[in-house]
This record gives sequence, C-alpha cells and structure tokens, in this order.
Amino acid sequence: MSSLRTLRYLCSNQRSLSRTWTPRTLSRLGSTAAGEFTSLPDIEPSRLEVVNTKQPKQIPAADSLVFGHTFTDHMLTIPWSQTSGWGSPKIEPYGPLSLQPSATVFHYAQELFEGLKAYRQPGGKVTLFRPDMNMKRMNTSAARVALPAFNGDAVIELLKRLVQTDKHWIPDIPGYSLYIRPTLIGTQAALGVHPPTEALLFVICSPVGPYYPEGFKPIALYGTTEYSRAAPGGIGSFKLGANYAPGVVAQREAAKKGYAQNLWLHGPEHHVTEVGTMNTFIVLKHADGVTELVTPPLDGMILPGITRDSTLALARDHASGKAVLEGLPEPSKFVVNERPITMKEIKQAAQDGSLVEFFGTGTAAVISPVNKIGYLGEDIHIPTGPGGMGPVSRPIWKQLVGIQVGDIEHPWSVVVTE
Repeated sequence: MSSLRTLRYLCSNQRSLSRTWTPRTLSRLGSTAAGEFTSLPDIEPSRLEVVNTKQPKQIPAADSLVFGHTFTDHMLTIPWSQTSGWGSPKIEPYGPLSLQPSATVFHYAQELFEGLKAYRQPGGKVTLFRPDMNMKRMNTSAARVALPAFNGDAVIELLKRLVQTDKHWIPDIPGYSLYIRPTLIGTQAALGVHPPTEALLFVICSPVGPYYPEGFKPIALYGTTEYSRAAPGGIGSFKLGANYAPGVVAQREAAKKGYAQNLWLHGPEHHVTEVGTMNTFIVLKHADGVTELVTPPLDGMILPGITRDSTLALARDHASGKAVLEGLPEPSKFVVNERPITMKEIKQAAQDGSLVEFFGTGTAAVISPVNKIGYLGEDIHIPTGPGGMGPVSRPIWKQLVGIQVGDIEHPWSVVVTE
C-alpha cells in the first residue's frame, strides 16, 4: 500500500487505528502526514538538550490554584521539518513561542493536543497514568490533520524528563497533580490548504488541584439540539482544537438556561454522544435484576477517552469475574455495553424508575455525576447516591483514583521517578 493510500486508510478508519495500530507502526510513516514516506529521523531522547531557567518562579499556594492558569518553569519543544525529520528535543524555560503570522496553525487549525497527569505518590514517587494511550491517540489525531507521526515511546521518555525537572511543582497534598499538555502544531509560514512542511511538538505543565475541592457536586446538563458537536466522517473522534472552539457558544447558551454543561445529542432520534468535553455513561436496572452500564460506541463521532477506556476495562473485568470491585453489583447481575442510546430511552427509564445514574468521564474530573438533564423544555431528574455519586460510578472512581495516587498497584501506573 502506498504511503498516501495508507494515510487515507488510517484517517477513514478510526476504529481500526485506535485499536490495532501501534505507536511503532505509526512512527514508520515518518513524514507521511506531510505527503511523502521517508526514513527521516524520528524523535530521539538521547539528543535531548536541557536549558534550566535562571529565573525560577515562585510556586503559588496549592489552595490558590485555578485549573490551567499556572504553569511550571520549563517546557519541552521538538521541531519537525519535511526535509530533516524530527530535530533535537529541548527542555527550556517556559515562555513565548516564535511563530510567523502566516503559520498554518493560525489559518487552518492544524493543531492537536493531549491531556494527562503526573501524580505524587506516598514516599515521593511520581507516576503517569497510561501515557501510552495518550501517545497512541495523539498519533491518530496527527494522521487526521496531516501532521507528522512520531515514536510515542520516545515522547513518553521525554515527558518523564520534563516532569523530573519540574516535579517540585506537584503539590504534596492528596488530590493534587501536575496536568501535562502535549501539543502538535503546523508551523510552516505559508498560506494554502495543504500538509505543512514544518511542525512543532511542545509540552507544558500546570499544577492543579482536585476538580471537586469540596466534594462531588452533581451537575445539570442541557440536552443540546440546536448545535452539533460532530458528524459522521468528521473529526469528532480526534483530539483537535477545532473540536472545542465551536462548543463554547453552545456551552454559553446552556449556562444562560441554568445548566452546567451541554449534553450533545445527534440526529433526529437525539442519540446521546458526549457530556461537554467528557465521555458519557448511563446505568440502567432491568426488570430481571441485571444492572447495565452503557456508553455510546466509538462510531467516529466520539472521542476515545483514556478514562472512558479505563472505566470500561475495570467494569468488564468485574463483570467477567476477573477482578471484582467491591460495591458493584455481583458479576452475574452486571453487564457492560457499548451501544447507541437515545434520549427517548433515557426519559422512559427515568419515568419507570430503571435509570440508576448518569455520569461523564474525563482526565480533569475523572468522573462527573449528573442529577438533571434539560430536554425539550422539561427536566429529567436522575438519581444520585450519597456524596453525589451513584452505586456504579463510585466504586469505579475509587479504583481509578487508587491506581493514580498509588494506593493500588497496577500496570497502568508508569513510574517517572522514585
């Protein structure tokens, strides 16, 4: 298969890419995303240059942190060009990027990003949560917008070096972490819609506190039918900046109506897709006593979230009896399904009492419980358990957070430094 045909196949088959293509395979594409298959240099951690800041910033008090507003002393940058491949990685003082006004990122939204966290565990050990999944998804997104592929394992090693450099920024307080934002942009200084011949991968870090500092507070959603987040064959399943800006107006409209977030609905039957910028989960209790955990399938319009995948993995392990989670229904009475679900089904379940809970999942909050959905002029009320979380979301949240903070040993937790 030619490189161009390979790229087209990858971009048209998100399910195949997200489940079967490895970072190593993607890295072999080299600069395919820019139009040609070559054997140009990939990212090489051994070439890393470190320039430490001479003006370290004062670290703010943990209780003053606002998500995404404070950044550490250093950042990672890795340039790429179609002629020379990936250049030398550099850890340098956090600061402005130098870009031409004609850079393609400004005019054609050739940009993608990821989000993951570093956690300080008991004894001072620092870990990442499933960074391989972020790198896999980042390469998937790069292929979709004709940006260069890269070796995800190499970037993980560089992320570790960056976190090691600024690990003192991670508050030594339960619930706090270091949010990491890898980003890839097209930087070629030229107008015209085409694959860029130059790009930049950079990573910045931000210390953050717990998403719910005063405990879980269920949120109210507005079932948005006036706007669409994604469409078949579009970019909904990729983590691109272009997916987020159009949602700001819809979010503002939901807030005016008194709701915290949008519930994105699709098509004439109002299929449930995502909660704001989170994946969606619904819990139903059937007449035969079986509890069903439902999430919409990865149909090309829904982002394959890492927390979504982790939630499904834990729930399926429980349902199979492989790894039973305390608090969940007994495995023989618990099923997990990725299937389409409409607001008609959710409304009916709320009316007949079979709707157990509704929640969103994502990196920032892990799990966000929902207590109300505004839909076509009326509110659908959703049960919430003690403390705001329901009987399925709470045990899963407890397990996920336990892995992240080191209370539970698990291969998803990747050591940065002991």
